[in-house]
Amino acid sequence: MLAQSDKENTRRAKVTTPSEHGIVIERVFDAPRTLVFEAWTKAEHVSHWWDPSGTPLAVCEIDLRPNGAFRFVNGGPDGAKYPFTGLYREITPPARLVFGSTPSPVSNGESMTTLVFSEHDGKTTLTITIQCQSRTERDALLQMRVDEGTAQTLNNLDEYLKTIG
Repeated sequence: MLAQSDKENTRRAKVTTPSEHGIVIERVFDAPRTLVFEAWTKAEHVSHWWDPSGTPLAVCEIDLRPNGAFRFVNGGPDGAKYPFTGLYREITPPARLVFGSTPSPVSNGESMTTLVFSEHDGKTTLTITIQCQSRTERDALLQMRVDEGTAQTLNNLDEYLKTIG
């Protein structure tokens, strides 16, 4: 049984910068990896939890196949739209998902994101590795608070998993 402080730690994302070009975000979910992978790869799920503010996405399109595209659009409180798009490079259900995206306005270069879903005792550890083209791009993402935004989005996913699990 986990102590209270251990329970709280599993609910937080751990963010590290293990290389000049990389950001790693890790989070544990109290759900099997098949469910976490499904919630990450199906539009009917992603649309509910992706936006850090907790607002459903204005657009959520997923073509889950190698070289298939995804497009998520967050709606800002000022009416502005914030798109996030990319191409899936590798899909290995329920263990791994790799996609490329351009984190505009930070860069015109493609960053690669790898998600690894590992299960132990019914809990899933999700490890997200973002590999940027340069240290400047990595630092720009961190200045945009990609760490905090992703941590909040993963909190949203955690809450959402409780409703579908």
